[in-house]
Amino acid sequence: MKIIKRPIAALVILSFILMIPRACFSYQQKKPEKPNIIFILTDDHRWDALGAMGNKIIQTPHLDKLAGDGIMFRNAYVTTAICAVSRASLLSGQYQSRHKIEDFATSFSSEALKKTYPMLLKEAGYKVGFIGKYGVGNPKDQPNEQYDFWACTNKGQPDYEMIDEEGNFIHHTDKVAKDVSMFLTQFAGKADSPFCLSVSFKAPHEQDGDPPRFIVQERFKELYAKETMPVPETADPKYWNSFPEFFRTDTNIARKRWKPLFSTPELHQATVKNYYRLITGVDEVVGKIREQLKKQGIVDNTIIIFTGDNGFYLGEHGMEGKWYGHEESIRVPLLIYDPRKGKTMKGKTPEQIALNVDIAPTILSMAGVSAPKDMQGIDLMQLVNQRDETVARKDFFYEHTFMGSPGIPQVEGVVSIDLKYMKFIEHGYEELYDLKKDPYEKQNLAENQAYAVKLKKMQSRYQELKKKVK
Repeated sequence: MKIIKRPIAALVILSFILMIPRACFSYQQKKPEKPNIIFILTDDHRWDALGAMGNKIIQTPHLDKLAGDGIMFRNAYVTTAICAVSRASLLSGQYQSRHKIEDFATSFSSEALKKTYPMLLKEAGYKVGFIGKYGVGNPKDQPNEQYDFWACTNKGQPDYEMIDEEGNFIHHTDKVAKDVSMFLTQFAGKADSPFCLSVSFKAPHEQDGDPPRFIVQERFKELYAKETMPVPETADPKYWNSFPEFFRTDTNIARKRWKPLFSTPELHQATVKNYYRLITGVDEVVGKIREQLKKQGIVDNTIIIFTGDNGFYLGEHGMEGKWYGHEESIRVPLLIYDPRKGKTMKGKTPEQIALNVDIAPTILSMAGVSAPKDMQGIDLMQLVNQRDETVARKDFFYEHTFMGSPGIPQVEGVVSIDLKYMKFIEHGYEELYDLKKDPYEKQNLAENQAYAVKLKKMQSRYQELKKKVK
């Protein structure tokens, strides 16, 4: 009997031992958890309206911390500086020339919508939400039924002064904060699927009207009251007067909006302060989001991306708004915080050019989803990690063809780190700026013989890129 039992016991023990490495191997091969992703977008937020970018006046402590914890791109741009077109580029990863949304009335086709990053993530098993200002196409075509959570107004441009579900007044920024908290309570930390939430503020965009206004939250109305906002050098009338006649008219919308907001020293001070106040209001919400992520125990697996849909003239060149090719109009803040990367990405400030068309492919890559071949942007994490030198760009194509002269003269061009070439295509008027020597774009060098060779190279590159982006 002992002779029989001993082999049986040995076989049982051996079977158990053999099972252990198999279980360990199975555990080790378990697929990593997909990250949650929050994409935050501000409206008309220029690159230097951020403490982390060197602004000594504006109070953005939560965004500054986000920048310090992650990556802050120093040269982030939009390919078209107007809300609807830029938002279409952010969602689709395409230039205006390809997605063909050139105005405020054209919506995504059903096929194009399927290829936007939220819909591709939904197909991959993500819960998707959109909060705030959708801002693409006809409001009646908003794809609210395609999302798991939708909290956008049925207007193309939401109002700052809103009424909530209980009939109480609420500022749009505070409504966005409330809806974000609701989404996170409902979807965050669910075991069945990760989430991607797109958060789109109206701030710091003006409230359109005659005159346009910047409507701030009551608690921020005294913020910056004792500060003196610096007046940009290019606010000097001589810079507005240097533009050609077709541009330098009172029908130019950038000039038309400048008059009620910047035409006196008092107006300039009031406008910049209110613009900053609205951004500080957004910063407060970013702090609340990070705090809620921490409380719900998902902070370590939630990526946050923050950028603006275009820049904004604060009186530079005698203008207000965006549309044209100056840095104030086309350059935006861009922050990426991925807690999974630990210290490897902390505090990085890459100098490479990043674009709004890069957002969609970057988000998809983070989620392990392949980007469609017709996306024109790049994965920004590859750019930062320098895993593929071919993704680094030396320049990009800029285009703005909405409306046209005299309201908004159409402009296209090429932007590099060193040089900028812009062409007003209805008039054949050219601009060339040496950004290294003249970062505020005070002197048009297009007719300067010393720059004739560089001008010719930029003209050639313009023609090349114009074909390539279609």
